[in-house]
Parts: sequence; C-alpha cells; structure tokens
Amino acid sequence: MKTLRIAAALLTRADGKTLLVRKRGTLAFMQPGGKIDAGESAVQALARELSEELGLTIVPDEARFLGEFAAVAANEPGFEVNCQLYGVHADQPVTPAAEIEEAIWVDDGNIDELHLAPLTRDSILPLYRSLQKAWLTSGR
Repeated sequence: MKTLRIAAALLTRADGKTLLVRKRGTLAFMQPGGKIDAGESAVQALARELSEELGLTIVPDEARFLGEFAAVAANEPGFEVNCQLYGVHADQPVTPAAEIEEAIWVDDGNIDELHLAPLTRDSILPLYRSLQKAWLTSGR
C-alpha cells in the first residue's frame, strides 16, 4: 500500500469544540490539513494548508505536536495516510476555501452522526475525547 505523508490539526476553540472539514465531492469529515510537500516540515505544511483551506493564520511554533498516526486514506483508494498531528487553538472564524466544501465545529454532542474518515474516527477523536477530559479537570 502506498503512503501519503500529511500534517493535520486537532483544531480547538475556547468552547472545547474541534473543527472537521469535508472536501468537495467526498462524504468523510476529517481534521484540516494536507500533504507535506518536498522540503517542507510537517508544521510548515500544516500552516500552509490551514491558510489555503480555511483562511486561518497560525504561528507554527505554537502548534503542539500530539503524535504520529496511520490509517487507510478516506478519499484515495490503495493509499494509507501517515499523519503528523498537531494541537492548534484558534478562536478566529474559518472560511472554507480551495477544495474544502464544508467546515463544522463539533463535540461529543454531534460528532457521532457524521461520516468520519478512518483516521479521525479511530485515532484522533479518541485522543480529542481524552484531552477534553484532561482540560476539564485542569480548568483549561
């Protein structure tokens, strides 16, 4: 199986919700982010993708590395994704652009009704839920 190297954001805002996006012509919601270009670091790719896809400017040094995850690619048959995941906090509005058709803020109240990418469903959302519990107990 071929591998796509991507960088993605577990993007949260003050109310604890996280942002998921859906690309034009697809069904699966996933974290914002995208492919890492040659010569780019993962966090540079993430900053570029967030700007292109959502009009969001982040300070790369403020993105917190959360881990590396792999799963079957949601939209590219025969590929798996290798994801460098970063925690990013943003309270500015986002505007879907480029190939992004829909961007929604979700939490445990409305997440289960969505069609989710395997990486999001199996790896990132469980991490999001555990981080939420930690934030609640720490008073974040």
